Amino acid sequence: MPLLAIVYFSISGTTEKLAHAVARGADSMADVALCRITGDHILSGRFKNESLLETIDGASAVAFGSPTYMGGPAAQFKAFADASSDRWSKQAWANKIAAGFTTGACAGGDQLHTLSYFSILAAQHGMLWCGLDLPGGEDPSGRNRLGSQLGLATHLIDGSLPQSDLSTAEYLGQRLAKLASRNG
Repeated sequence: MPLLAIVYFSISGTTEKLAHAVARGADSMADVALCRITGDHILSGRFKNESLLETIDGASAVAFGSPTYMGGPAAQFKAFADASSDRWSKQAWANKIAAGFTTGACAGGDQLHTLSYFSILAAQHGMLWCGLDLPGGEDPSGRNRLGSQLGLATHLIDGSLPQSDLSTAEYLGQRLAKLASRNG
């Protein structure tokens, strides 16, 4: 079975809920490694967790996740991305399937920029990007509520994630696992 590494930063637990939903979606089709970036991994502004990077080395697919802060991923996620440059120079993650998910304070809270950042990071590594193939606003189950084809974008409603967004995250996990199985 392929390995799906879900690499994410979460401060309030919202992005973590999305990461777990992505994992649930992939669970029957892939082995899943939840790779949470924590403050302990950041030393003097630099990401230091070689075992997390090695998990990605062994994965067939990777899902990147971070809340959107000030129009982009959290600084902790950015520190992880910067630390991946050694792998970039060797193209060690080339041909892995990649996708992304994010949450923001508002429906139009610049989450698309965070997803764009993830897709550019993946492109730099030679990874193959996997967006959502759910037309926004047209899914009978209400998935892809905000209509982002690049990846999962969401925001809280009355302080919680809508079930439709968690279902979209599960769908993204299924899609990644299927593509990783074909790619491997």
